[in-house]
Amino acid sequence: MTAKETANETPQLESVEQVSEGWINKYILHYRMPDGNKHVYEAVSRKGKADYEARLRAAEASNATGTSDAATSAGNRTTTTPDAVCIVACTPRDSVVMIREFRYPLNSWCMAFPAGLVDEGERIEDAVARELSEETGYELLPGSQMRPLPQAGYSSTGLSDETVQVVFVEAERTVAPHAEPSELIEVFELPRTQIAKFLASNQTPIGTRAQLILEFLKK
Repeated sequence: MTAKETANETPQLESVEQVSEGWINKYILHYRMPDGNKHVYEAVSRKGKADYEARLRAAEASNATGTSDAATSAGNRTTTTPDAVCIVACTPRDSVVMIREFRYPLNSWCMAFPAGLVDEGERIEDAVARELSEETGYELLPGSQMRPLPQAGYSSTGLSDETVQVVFVEAERTVAPHAEPSELIEVFELPRTQIAKFLASNQTPIGTRAQLILEFLKK
């Protein structure tokens, strides 16, 4: 299949309609399908309408050429600052730092790695150190280096454009956690030798990202 044929099969974005505004914004995307029919799709984003639509329009460049380098053509956040960081902190005891956090959309406690949003203008390194300390009381070991994955990944491509950068660090607990009052978090260390047992027996909701990372780390 040629690039031109691929482009002809790509839905065309006609307009972006914002239907709610807040910490998370909801949009209705109006598309024209390859067969000429119209299609509407609901999406959410933390970006304002102008920024969100600009990024969607920029993505049309890669769609039109059929290139796979969408990150560069679209100017999306996989090549700039991600929306959030997910911190995989390993300790000198060969364990990983996990949290049990109450998540309001699920009305349930959830197993996860420490994570949080990147503030506007904040460096990734600073966001990692800040969120790790706030949520867990752990801080980076002196002389250790952060090891981010090659690019930020999307949280849920069927719903949002949010990107999360996974970063591996070495850390130790040095201070008391100081999360926001609304952030209900319990911190624990999970020995790597116990990860397989944890995954097999855990009944508390857990995100796909955390599951996959733990599968990678288990011994």
